[in-house]
Amino acid sequence: MSLTKFGSLALVAVMIGISACSQESTPPEAPATAKEVDNRPVIAKKDDLPRHTYRVSLKAVELFEPQNRQVLLDLAAQVRADIESDLETYNITDDQTVRDFYAVLGSVAMLEQRWQDYLDILDQRRALETKEANRLTMGLLGEAIAYANIQDVPDVNAFVGDFLARRIADMPYQVVQDNLESMKGSSEILSEALVLGSIESGVQPILDANNGEVSYDVVSGLVGTPFTLDYFIPITGIVNDVLSTIIAANRVEKQDIWEARKIALDGSAEADPVTIAVWDSGVDTNIFSMPSQLWRNEGEIADNGIDDDKNGFVDDVHGIAWSLHSEKETELLFPAGEFPREEMELQLLVKGITDLQSAVDSAEASAVRQEMSQLSQDEVKEFIESLSMYSNYLHGTHVAGIAAEDNPFARVLVARMTFGHTIIPELPTIEQAHADAAALTESINYFKTNGVRAVNMSWGGSLRSIENALEAHNAGGTPEERRALARGIYDIGDSAFRKAIEEAPEILFITSAGNSDNDVTFDEFYPSSYDYPNILSVGAVDSEGNETSFTSLGKVEVYANGFEVDSYVPGGNRLKLSGTSMASPQVLNLAGKLLALNPKLAPGDLRRLILEGADTKQLESREIRLMNPKRSLELLEGA
Repeated sequence: MSLTKFGSLALVAVMIGISACSQESTPPEAPATAKEVDNRPVIAKKDDLPRHTYRVSLKAVELFEPQNRQVLLDLAAQVRADIESDLETYNITDDQTVRDFYAVLGSVAMLEQRWQDYLDILDQRRALETKEANRLTMGLLGEAIAYANIQDVPDVNAFVGDFLARRIADMPYQVVQDNLESMKGSSEILSEALVLGSIESGVQPILDANNGEVSYDVVSGLVGTPFTLDYFIPITGIVNDVLSTIIAANRVEKQDIWEARKIALDGSAEADPVTIAVWDSGVDTNIFSMPSQLWRNEGEIADNGIDDDKNGFVDDVHGIAWSLHSEKETELLFPAGEFPREEMELQLLVKGITDLQSAVDSAEASAVRQEMSQLSQDEVKEFIESLSMYSNYLHGTHVAGIAAEDNPFARVLVARMTFGHTIIPELPTIEQAHADAAALTESINYFKTNGVRAVNMSWGGSLRSIENALEAHNAGGTPEERRALARGIYDIGDSAFRKAIEEAPEILFITSAGNSDNDVTFDEFYPSSYDYPNILSVGAVDSEGNETSFTSLGKVEVYANGFEVDSYVPGGNRLKLSGTSMASPQVLNLAGKLLALNPKLAPGDLRRLILEGADTKQLESREIRLMNPKRSLELLEGA
């Protein structure tokens, strides 16, 4: 299965919310009236969408050279025609997909300098946006540029700066604060070399593999790139000045609703040790050995290279590990010696990027600004892949720290998987799908055999990610044949995963919803779309309980803090990271404490205590649940 961890490390934060066509989710369209029956074919899953291919005759980066603008315009016109045809032909039930189509149409309108059309499309998208912060900050720069051109202003830069300042000043700052800080971070690191280097390393290999004939997913990104190159990068200084001034004048520490809800178990409490599993990218076990929060396999002798208890795993004293190709390994933390840079250097870079995203003016943020401003186009690939590799490395330890916090009775069993870190993913195959499915099944059987009560899964994948990886290697034949092969590969893992969860009714599986701001059911994301009595899907809010811009939607049952959450990274330092990856283990933390206090609780009991103990919060379009550990404990004590 093609897996991605759900922590938020935006290595190339290209215009979050300020771009011409930032991509956010959409609410349902108005239902058809009795006189407006829609007889169009229904698109109920992303996989049902028609496939479109395009011929790109130039190198990817050459598309953005002035002399090749007509080639790009012709390509954009084909994309526009296909989108308009699909919107007319099909009844697409997923609102984000419709919104994404409009976002690309907006990019095309901007490219073709149809300024009023761009504004009309932007109005439609804003009317469909459910997240208030995203709606308010959506397309601000594109809107300013469109108005500047319609009004034929003599000084476009001055107009844009004034427009942004006036529009943002009218917004409720606390609502848009996080988005503005992310925009500011983007404006500080974005460069032509970074954009073109990303395209050269992420798109050109796909063009080369497919002899220039590529899918809509590839081309739609290309037609949106001119906005960044032509309009945003030339005025990043102006945008940064405006945002810096507004943030400095308005920024206040957000109210933290979570501290008052926390529960901490004392080591002298009447409680029992509880085994919880962190199924992730590996854990630095040294961090959790001193407070004795590690599960221990008493039948195994450490580091003797022997499967002492004959369970099929060598040296599994604190858990198990799988390689990228689902081969058994013994290291519970990915070997740092594999890094192309020094571990501490990468840690400081990650901290600098997260500081930039949060508008924190630190020494690490300054160092990142300097390094990224000096990156050449051919250095981008190594830079991104290095940080991606380190992000994978720290992910599981950060998750484990959240899961074990304030619970001396937690016994963490580590189940390490290995995520890919390359811009171009490996080629998916039927053979590898069977190996991955066997590893998933064997891992869950290991949890059952060793008394695991609850598991955290801050990762996932999707059907479309497999199809895109096949395309990257020109594998699978025609687009329709590739679609079928991707479905076959997906179903192998999906079926095995579902079966293993169903056959482990004694374990509560807790999964992060994802960071794609999408409907996980329509997109067939696993495991966050799964609906079983022993699984919980967790979304992310911020410290005040406001929905984050990135959290996915659809089958999300409870929300926890997933914004700037502090926890350990390998070696024992601490970093603040964001993502539904950070929200999900907080629910595992609560489940572990409830189980320590009452080991007889079944997964159904845990779900009830967690969900009934949660506070309801009414959003504009729906109601969500915010976990409340203190209230869940009160329900337990009153049972």
